[in-house]
Amino acid sequence: MKFLRKRERGSTKSLAERLGVSRKTVQRYLSGASTKPNKRLQEALVQETESEWQPQVRAHAGQRAASSGGLVISCRAYFGLGPEGTSDAGRVRDITVAVSPSHAAAIIAAQEEGATDRDLHDAVAEAIADAYFRQGGGGRAGLEVKFADVEWLNITF
Repeated sequence: MKFLRKRERGSTKSLAERLGVSRKTVQRYLSGASTKPNKRLQEALVQETESEWQPQVRAHAGQRAASSGGLVISCRAYFGLGPEGTSDAGRVRDITVAVSPSHAAAIIAAQEEGATDRDLHDAVAEAIADAYFRQGGGGRAGLEVKFADVEWLNITF
């Protein structure tokens, strides 16, 4: 209740309208006179709190991933990087890998602009190629990786 009142700039009247209860009901919960909301009020509190809280949490996690933490990409897709008959021949692989903050920033920016998982394939392919196949450069810095036939893709902060 206190969190939602803060989001309503301290207005108990506005919060009461938002929750569909009287102003007096909001004041009773804020003062501690009432502590156990009825089912309808409890559902309204949960729904309204989640609608305000989750975007903040997601934005904070995205900022952290893009600045220092990176993110984790899990997928099952076809990866091809070498000639047939070698251990690098193309095949379907399950890969889970942590990617760098620079790749994370590009992926997060694309997601914020409304990109779908399919739209992200180029950025994801480059991130996985650097982190998993090229391993930050080494002797495989110029390695080209084919990324196709994505069965599933999961991007987490």
